[in-house]
Amino acid sequence: MTMETILRTLALCLALAGAETLHGIARTVFLVPRIGKTRALKLSILSGTAIAFALCWILVPGIGLSTLSGHLALGFVLAAFMAGFDLALGMLLLKRPFRKALDDFNPATGNLLVFGLAALFIIPAFVAGLRGLMQLLL
Repeated sequence: MTMETILRTLALCLALAGAETLHGIARTVFLVPRIGKTRALKLSILSGTAIAFALCWILVPGIGLSTLSGHLALGFVLAAFMAGFDLALGMLLLKRPFRKALDDFNPATGNLLVFGLAALFIIPAFVAGLRGLMQLLL
């Protein structure tokens, strides 16, 4: 793995963290007051996954991976980074105790973040496969 690959992966992690932070703020400010927290969380899993897909569509090819295992490894790194980022954001910025921050990952509490992380795990491989298919068709 080259330094360029590491830096491009880090750039993707930071882009996802920034976009998802803004997405969460927008959900809290605009959606929750209009449709309620439960419905907003359900809707935001779809919009958050779409944001992650769009960023991966743009940035994953530049990382230069060529195998399924490489793309799945990238997905694992992205999901792990975002899980850690969410915990850190909840604990450090929002001053939530660790146990409360972990509730974001618990579907039983209405939070669907774990499903977004699962999607993030496969998105880089899906993007690579879809781009490959498009090249064959075009």
